[in-house]
Amino acid sequence: MPKLKSNRGAAKRFRRTAKGGYKRGQSFRSHILTKKSAKRKRQLGITLQVAEADAKAVRKMLPYS
Repeated sequence: MPKLKSNRGAAKRFRRTAKGGYKRGQSFRSHILTKKSAKRKRQLGITLQVAEADAKAVRKMLPYS
C-alpha cells in the first residue's frame, strides 16, 4: 500500500502533544492589532488544545504525526 501524504497546511498549523492530542495556535493575531487591547493580544498568543470533536479530522490530515 502506498504511503499517505500529510496535508501540508495542517502540518504547519498543528503539533502532536505527548498525550496524543493536538495543539494549535489562535487566529486574529497577525494584523489590525492597534484596536485590540494588550490583554486580548496577550491571551491570543497562548496555544490551545484542538477540540475533541475536531481531533479526528486533524488525525486524518496528519497520518504520521
